[in-house]
Amino acid sequence: MRAELVLMGKRLDMAARVHRRALVVSIYAGLAILMAALWSVDRWHTSGVYMIFATFLVNRLFLGGYNFGGLVKPFNGKTPEQSTYRETPFLMLALRVYQPAPEESEYRNDEREVHQRDRAHYQAYQVLTIALTVLWLLADWKMKAPRLLAWMPVSADVLLYGLVLMAVVAAVTLPQAILLWSEPDMERTD
Repeated sequence: MRAELVLMGKRLDMAARVHRRALVVSIYAGLAILMAALWSVDRWHTSGVYMIFATFLVNRLFLGGYNFGGLVKPFNGKTPEQSTYRETPFLMLALRVYQPAPEESEYRNDEREVHQRDRAHYQAYQVLTIALTVLWLLADWKMKAPRLLAWMPVSADVLLYGLVLMAVVAAVTLPQAILLWSEPDMERTD
């Protein structure tokens, strides 16, 4: 796990657990606000897909895990793809978005990190199992006993779609959030 997050050229210290927890809380608060805002736009008829795009962007910039970038090392341990520039891209340097090829320790996981990754996925999938059970239950009620859902102010289809959006957000972000939340304070190696 990385001890600092580089955001638009500014380095943010993430060695302290409280900083990582604040980041996790602000990510999920931001995604919840975005989901509510997209609901108010058009009841997720066309804007629901933007929630998924935002989730992948947050994952890439802040969390990491499934790709190179963010605080959590890539789960697969493969060498990140690098562009084939022959010269240093000065525009990318000026915009502070150019990153040279990382060292092997930045993307390879040791045994402790693999164990933590596996445990975080186990915990995340317990949560996702509950979410999928709730989705199944609502879909079952909608098909077999629609009167059970008649009291709600929104249709069962919209409710199911919203719960599926939340489940996708959790599936993409929860393992990394668990790792960031549970990792103790890191020692700085400056």
